[in-house]
Amino acid sequence: MTTLTAIPPVRGKLTPNAPLAPLVWFKSGGMAEWLFEPKDVADLQDFLAALPPQVPVMALGLGSNLIVRDGGVPGVVVRLGKAFAKVEAVDELTLNCGGGASGILVSSTARDHGIAGLEFLRSIPGTVGGFVRMNGGAYGREVKDILVDCDVVIRSGEIATLPLSELGYTYRHSDLTDGSIVVAARFRGHPGEPAAIQAEMDRISAAREASQPLRSKTGGSTFKNPDGGKAWELVDKAGCRGLTMGGAQVSEKHTNFLINTGTATSTEIEALGEEVRRRVKDQSGVELQWEIQRVGRP
Repeated sequence: MTTLTAIPPVRGKLTPNAPLAPLVWFKSGGMAEWLFEPKDVADLQDFLAALPPQVPVMALGLGSNLIVRDGGVPGVVVRLGKAFAKVEAVDELTLNCGGGASGILVSSTARDHGIAGLEFLRSIPGTVGGFVRMNGGAYGREVKDILVDCDVVIRSGEIATLPLSELGYTYRHSDLTDGSIVVAARFRGHPGEPAAIQAEMDRISAAREASQPLRSKTGGSTFKNPDGGKAWELVDKAGCRGLTMGGAQVSEKHTNFLINTGTATSTEIEALGEEVRRRVKDQSGVELQWEIQRVGRP
């Protein structure tokens, strides 16, 4: 446990032993040793600069692609609130988006300004900070296709503006260091008609509703698609559709989704994922990689 004497003063909200289960989609898992909701960028910078360097720091967005282990998360979990959720146009084709802004807000603001190419963000249940960190994508597009640059507060409290070329993007990966927090990003699209943009958002929304278990306690895509393949097909071929472990289940609707049927612990959810990986490896020889981030102590 990090001693209270080591925790610097803040202008935002700092909560010890904060339950994280209510903040993540799976609705499972332990507590954060500290949960920090900064008032603004300067508050975040001051806090990180004064926080002893050995204390781990992790950003939490909407918690949609995350398993928080049952033993909780050591150190500080940073959650960007309303102050970081603004989206505004910089020019005809570029939006400046706060790290806490949702994909729905970004895509609808783009529509209102006649900016096309950002519609896919409508379908990713997360915040700008998370998209940028993991090169989030869906429906054939990803963040690297639209990102101009981003503002990142690094663990030392310093802020840096990083262009796309410095993020080292590959599939669902960036080179951002641990403990660094994306506080804003600029996304650029191309000219479009608001009605056509809305139609594309509606199409994406309907496709997602039809194929994914959105009404369930889930964590989004569980495994990365292997080169030239689809994770869900491999899971299906390995006979894992509907497979359960305790309160955790492989979705019947989309086999690359795990579900908390109501009482699952994070341990059960993660163990089910590992069992699926084992069966897929045995059946097809493919070693599936986790796309869901797993954090904290078992």
